[in-house]
Amino acid sequence: MDAPNQDINLNSPNKGLPGNMTDVPVNTPASGDGVGVLSEAETEELRSELAKVEDEIATLRQVLVAKEKHASDIKRKLGLTPFTELKQNLSKSWQDVQASNAYKGASEKVEDLNKTITQSEVYKKTQATLSTAGSKTSSAISSVGSALSKTLGEIKESPTFKSFEESVGNLKV
Repeated sequence: MDAPNQDINLNSPNKGLPGNMTDVPVNTPASGDGVGVLSEAETEELRSELAKVEDEIATLRQVLVAKEKHASDIKRKLGLTPFTELKQNLSKSWQDVQASNAYKGASEKVEDLNKTITQSEVYKKTQATLSTAGSKTSSAISSVGSALSKTLGEIKESPTFKSFEESVGNLKV
């Protein structure tokens, strides 16, 4: 059907015909309305054929709707929701990306860069400094927590707080 000289102009009277059939004459109306070129019998025959084709189209649409509904029911029974289909498509796409040569090459370059950085003296010194700072910060926060806990305990034991606590306890809502 895909002949090299096939007429693909959709407005052509020869559309879809192989190149060797383009010289077949096509009846075209002499005027824009199409009346007068066809006999009454031909017109009636064409109208009948048009009605049949339109009925077939309507039937095919009904069949398509029924098939789509059936496919939807099957997917629902299988637990395939649009979200799971999207998830599967994304997963497949990600696997395709990971299998690509570009991804593999980039991944190797990133690994090499990571090795170079983590083995550098600057990185090692920074890591040691941050580790020391983290330990000191943790110790300071622990000290502050202990001091707060002790202070709150003292406040709770003070006569003023106990008096306030008794006053609030005596209130009835």
